[in-house]
Amino acid sequence: MIEGLMIGLSAAFSLQNLLMVIFGCLIGTFIGMLPGLGPMSIIAIMIPVAITIGDPSAALILLAGVYYGAIFGGSTSSILLNAPGVAGTVASSFDGYPMARKGQAGKALTIAAISSFAGGSIGALLLMIFAPMLSTVALLFHSAEYFALMVVGLSAIAAFAGTGNVAKAVLMTLLGLILATVGEGALFNLPRFTMGIMDLQSGLSFITLAMAMFALPEALFLVMNPARSAQGDGGKITGLRITREEGRKIAPVIGRQSIQGFFIGVLPGAGATIASFLGYAVERNIASKEEQKEFGHGSIKGLAAPETANNAACTGSFVPLLTLGIPGSGTTAILLGALIALNVTPGPRLMIDEPQIFWAVIISMYIGNLVLLVLNLPLIPYIAKVLTIPRNYLIPFILFFTLMGSYIGQNNATELLLLVGMGVCATILRFADYPLAPLLIGFILGRMLEDNFARSMQLYDGMGFLIDRPMTLGLLVIAALLVVVPSYRARRAKARAKGIADGD
Repeated sequence: MIEGLMIGLSAAFSLQNLLMVIFGCLIGTFIGMLPGLGPMSIIAIMIPVAITIGDPSAALILLAGVYYGAIFGGSTSSILLNAPGVAGTVASSFDGYPMARKGQAGKALTIAAISSFAGGSIGALLLMIFAPMLSTVALLFHSAEYFALMVVGLSAIAAFAGTGNVAKAVLMTLLGLILATVGEGALFNLPRFTMGIMDLQSGLSFITLAMAMFALPEALFLVMNPARSAQGDGGKITGLRITREEGRKIAPVIGRQSIQGFFIGVLPGAGATIASFLGYAVERNIASKEEQKEFGHGSIKGLAAPETANNAACTGSFVPLLTLGIPGSGTTAILLGALIALNVTPGPRLMIDEPQIFWAVIISMYIGNLVLLVLNLPLIPYIAKVLTIPRNYLIPFILFFTLMGSYIGQNNATELLLLVGMGVCATILRFADYPLAPLLIGFILGRMLEDNFARSMQLYDGMGFLIDRPMTLGLLVIAALLVVVPSYRARRAKARAKGIADGD
C-alpha cells in the first residue's frame, strides 16, 4: 500500500495530471451549475477528448474531476435559483434556497463548499483504506462469481430506480443487455443482429449510445420547451463566513454523512442522489423537535447533510468501479465505458497490474477537492453570473459536441444516423418516465456478463457452477432479492394506503 501511495503521489503531482484535475474541476463546476446538464451528459461529451490524451491515468483523472466537480458545482443553482443543476443536489435546495431568500446566500454557499470538501476528502481517505481490502477479497472471484456479481449490479440498478419504477428500470436494463448482443459474440466470432450493416459488425459504439441517452435528449428538451432566462440580480454575494457555533452544529453532521454517504456510494446502483436524500432524512429524524421545525425553512444542518453525503458517495462509487469492474452509479457506468475504451480493465488486478492508474486517481481526489474549495469560496459570487445565460443558447453547443463526439469515436456517418435515431427514442422514453441510466449500464455490463457466463459454462460443462461454487448461487439469490423486495414493498404500501382509504 505504501509503495502504491508513492507511485500515486508521483503520478498525481505530475504537471499533466495536475492540469487535468484543475481543468476537469473547472468544467464540472460550470456544467453542474447549469440546470438540466448533469455529469452524465458532460462526461459523455468529454470522453472523445479524454481518449485523445493517450495516458489512461490522465484521462480518468480528467473525467473524475468533471464528475465530482459537477456534483460540487450543482449546489450553486440549487441554492441561488432553486433549480438543481444535477439530481444529486436536489436535496440541497430544500434548505439552501430558503436561506438564500432570507439574505443568507453567501453563508449557504460557504456551508455547501465546506461540507462538499469535507465529504469528498473523507470519502477519498475511506477509499484509500477500503479499496485494497475489497480488491484482495475480489481476487477470490472467478468467472462464475463475476457473472453473478454483474447480475447483482444490474439488479441493484433496478432496485434503486425509485418507488413504482422498478419494472421500468428492469425493462430498460434488459433493453441495454439486448443492445449489447449486437456484433460479434463471445463464443463464436460471427456477427449477430447486424441486419447486414458492416458498421455494426463490431457492435454499437458506447460513445454514441451514451450521447444518445443523455446529451441529445437534453438538447431536444430545450428545443421543445425553451427555458426562460435565469432570474438573477447579478449583484455581489456577501457574508460568506459562518460563526463558530454554526461550525460546531454542522461538524457532527459532516462526520456522520461522510461515512454514510461513502458506503451508500459503494453500493452498485445507489450513487449521490440516494445518498443525499437519505442523508437529509437521517439528520432530520435524529434532530431535536425544535431543530426539525427548521428543516425546509433554512436549516444549516439540512443543507450540510446532503452536500456532504453526495460528495462522499461520488468517491465511494469508485470502489466497485476500480476494484470489481461494476459501476456504483449511472455516471460511473460512463466512466467504466471510458476505461474500456482506453484499454484499461478495471477489477481486482488493476491495483496490482497498473498501480499508477489506481493510486493516481485516488490521490487526485484530494487535490480535486482542494481545487474545488478554492473555486467555490472566493470565486462563486462571480461564477454565479453564468446562471443568467438563457438555457436555449446552449442548444447549438450541445448539438455540436454531441455530433462531433459521436463521429470522431468511429469516424463514419452511420454513427450519426444511429445517434439521431436512438436519441429520438431516448427522448420518447424520457417523456414516458423510463429511466435511461439502467439501459446504458445494461449495455456496458452486457458484454462482460456474456463473456463470464460463457467461460463458466465451458469450465463447468453447463450450469454446474451453481452447485460447485456456492458463492455464485448466493450472489444470484441476493440479486433476486434486490428486484423482488422493492416491488413487494411498493405493492404492500399501495395495499395499505388503499385499506386506509376504504376505512375512511
